[in-house]
Amino acid sequence: MTDVLTELGNRRRLLADLDAAMSVPGMTLSLFDLDGFKVYNDTFGHQAGDALLARLGRRLHDAVSEVGAAYRLGGDEFCILVSELGADAAEIAATEALSEHGDAFTIGSSVGTVMLTEVATPDKALLLADQRMYDSKSAGRMSASRQSTDVLLRALAERDPALSSHVGDVAQTALRVARELGVPEDQLTPIRQAAELHDIGKVAIPDAILAKPGPLDEKEWMFIRRHTEIGERILAAAPALAVVAKLVRHTHERWDGGGYPDGLAGTGIPLGSRIVSVCDAFDAMVADRPYRRARNFDSALEELGRCAGSQFDPDVVDAFVRLASDFSLPLVEVAPPTQLRRQTLVA
Repeated sequence: MTDVLTELGNRRRLLADLDAAMSVPGMTLSLFDLDGFKVYNDTFGHQAGDALLARLGRRLHDAVSEVGAAYRLGGDEFCILVSELGADAAEIAATEALSEHGDAFTIGSSVGTVMLTEVATPDKALLLADQRMYDSKSAGRMSASRQSTDVLLRALAERDPALSSHVGDVAQTALRVARELGVPEDQLTPIRQAAELHDIGKVAIPDAILAKPGPLDEKEWMFIRRHTEIGERILAAAPALAVVAKLVRHTHERWDGGGYPDGLAGTGIPLGSRIVSVCDAFDAMVADRPYRRARNFDSALEELGRCAGSQFDPDVVDAFVRLASDFSLPLVEVAPPTQLRRQTLVA
């Protein structure tokens, strides 16, 4: 009952050992799932991935052999079964053993630990450890996501302080509009991050275009329109921001299909992207630009209404208008989408 690749005990061995350990006081089970292994495997190939698993397995065995046993459950999941007296030290040693760093990769792990006195059967021990490991991994992703976002926002602030202020305002508004639309709380974070980072691709746009004191020509507009795709590539380099990257890509699509980069239409555009699009346009309209003065609040809201059903999702515009009083803005009447013509904001 040995795993061929790592020579550790396999799942069958673990279940047998767990069955025996249930009657032994003070035994602890820790389940580890590798972080970063899929990227490593995709980058360096399956042969290199297998070699990495074998190395980590040997290290894990050496780290805990004096206080317990180590197992590989399959894929990138490992497990240790140790006495409670040495559990904390063993978990630390195992976490270190299951890590590896190189110029182009970082391997770590998320862990879930269960005292066998908490459960009645080996299967329940594994189930609870797996749930705790998943919770740990989710928390780690949230932390990594926030860290990645902060780094990129600092880069944006250094490049263009005014742009940094703009995306902060858009993020606050987008969050409130998303809640008004009934978006579940656990889906709000990617929308807020997409709002914060929707302009990150502009770090690659020359200052001569970004700060041009007049309307852009067609060639310059083509350059500007690349910023959503550039932003997606920047964000996709951070695995924790993969969902955010897709939202950012589609923030300049149009409800009628006339936007960019992919010409998506209607509900084919991600909801988060539709929300950011409306909030971004409004914030841009009420700010001074090098080539035009800011609109007043009434005028900006009226323009959103005129473009509902053509440029913007009418439901998102409706939600924005409902919240206008909370933004200390006067409410305006929004015409039904059926009465609207295709219009485009100059923002």
